[in-house]
Amino acid sequence: MPYAAQHLAQPPSRDDVDKLPGATVVEFGTPWCGHCQRAQPLIEQALKNRAEIAHVKVEDGPGQRLGRSFGVKLWPTLVFLKDGQEVARVVRPQDAQAVQDALQATGS
Repeated sequence: MPYAAQHLAQPPSRDDVDKLPGATVVEFGTPWCGHCQRAQPLIEQALKNRAEIAHVKVEDGPGQRLGRSFGVKLWPTLVFLKDGQEVARVVRPQDAQAVQDALQATGS
């Protein structure tokens, strides 16, 4: 699954995320967040040609349990998973290299 430009209409449950196989990037943010908007080209660049990595884009905010379960405090927060287990995290990436370095932790 390549880069996802749109947030999911309905976020997955934490149980569903914990069961995801392989390498996954869960991105927490909102469409109106300036930091999130500035990070999109960096995230897209890092995930370009990485079809083996799932990208799950979750709209976060008050009352959103998935973000709270991961302890998300700032947007965007990228949580890198391998077989449902967190292996790396990048908060407000400043360059594509930060995202690519975290992708290495997934083994992909």
